[in-house]
Amino acid sequence: MKLLYQTHSPYARKVLVMAREAGLADRLTVVHHETSPTWRNDEVFRLNPLGKVPVLLLADGTALFDSNVICEYLDGLHDRQPLIPRETKARLLALRLQALAQGLCDAGIAVRHETVRRPEALRYPAMRDGQIEKLVATYDFLEREWAHTATGEPFDLGQIALATALDWLAFRDLPDFEPGRPRLSSWYRRCLERISMLATTFAGQTVD
Repeated sequence: MKLLYQTHSPYARKVLVMAREAGLADRLTVVHHETSPTWRNDEVFRLNPLGKVPVLLLADGTALFDSNVICEYLDGLHDRQPLIPRETKARLLALRLQALAQGLCDAGIAVRHETVRRPEALRYPAMRDGQIEKLVATYDFLEREWAHTATGEPFDLGQIALATALDWLAFRDLPDFEPGRPRLSSWYRRCLERISMLATTFAGQTVD
């Protein structure tokens, strides 16, 4: 399988971390591709009309996207403990956590557009502030409603998504989630020590 990837994408990293946790990393050929809303990558567009990575290209030529679909596919290829729980409530909670993680990334990207990526004259401070409010509210929710139950095991898809999202927020110097949130911070610091996280660190800058 060929994975079109980006070294500074939290969505792409989620796929790689999951592949390592599932014991599937050696089945992937990983190829870095630069993409952004203003940087057309023809090879990526050929496989995904949205022009985004990650894209997983299967042996029969099928292209899977986005990261959620790819992770669900990968979870059916291994015989370890499922990373997307099978029991209904546990599955829903893992998928909810993944949704929160994806929302953090989406909001963080929007903040970056309004602070460093758009030309200064085109930036919209109210949009920046509204997206920061979403980040802070989600940090507080995780500390209050979730982190006290997080042990790190099993490191399911929800936790993989959150760990990679938080690490991306730190990588991009977005509003800090650690101060005043000791349980979330402790969980995050433990996640950073996992082999799957150490082997997939972020690097590079977005090309606009």
